[in-house]
Amino acid sequence: MNEASTDIRDMLLDAAGLSLDKLPMLQIIFDRMATFSADNLRHLAASQAYYSLSNVESGRIGDILERYEMTAIAGIFHAPTWDNHIIVGFDRDFIFSMVEILFGADGSEPPIDDDRSFSTIELRIAEMLFELAGKALQSSFALVSDAPFKLERLETRMDFAVIGRRNNMAVVANFLLQALGRGGEMFVIIPQSALTPMRQVLSRVISGESNVVDPAWSKQIRNEVEKTAVPLRAVMEERMIDLGDVADFKVGQVIELQAGPRSRIKLESNDQPLFWCELGQAEGAYTLRVEEAFDPEQEFLNDILAR
Repeated sequence: MNEASTDIRDMLLDAAGLSLDKLPMLQIIFDRMATFSADNLRHLAASQAYYSLSNVESGRIGDILERYEMTAIAGIFHAPTWDNHIIVGFDRDFIFSMVEILFGADGSEPPIDDDRSFSTIELRIAEMLFELAGKALQSSFALVSDAPFKLERLETRMDFAVIGRRNNMAVVANFLLQALGRGGEMFVIIPQSALTPMRQVLSRVISGESNVVDPAWSKQIRNEVEKTAVPLRAVMEERMIDLGDVADFKVGQVIELQAGPRSRIKLESNDQPLFWCELGQAEGAYTLRVEEAFDPEQEFLNDILAR
């Protein structure tokens, strides 16, 4: 009886559609996919390419695919762990931009604007990019599911990109590519039936960032930071002077200061007060001994009380 009731609940959820507002992990997963996709491409192209998540929405598979009819190429992936198929697609601008990036173009030529069929070279490049997208998707979903994605085939006709009934609900994520002053779009379509079993874990945010620190890298960073030159300035006294008085300054004129040997010296760096110091002398050079840290709030109160 319980099993039947669970099936009924799942059927109702499938019919109503998943509420993306209640699945915050999906946004995180697709953001990670954009990052992984850019990292995977960095090893293949001299020009920098940027991926960004544009939006995540739900809709019927047929309606989603209809947007890309005759304008995109789709890769059909099998996810054995989910017992389901998903679609990753690239539009024409994405493929044409990738060809230029991978073959070393500098963006000086105008972008390709052609409605012709994809060439054999473009299809081979698309196949390689689909393999990279599958790896990026697997790494992204590792937060919630260990699901490998195997590329089964490519389709240039969206009518043949079949991963279930066309009126079934799915989630689609759209990504924008930017490189060489042009770009394109990548999209990922995941049937709702694949996500429904994970809706509990997708409904809460999970941190997948590793807290493991690389000792060698930390030491290198610390050494480089310690070698950074930091300019310091010691301020003995500050006084407001009229511009007219400054204009009357003459060479050799002596400006008397109120500060004395026991006056506190303010130590600054990049115009930011750091410490109050005591002036001294050693081996023929002036020295500063740090007395206390500079407290902006306390200095503000002292300034008010002194008025």
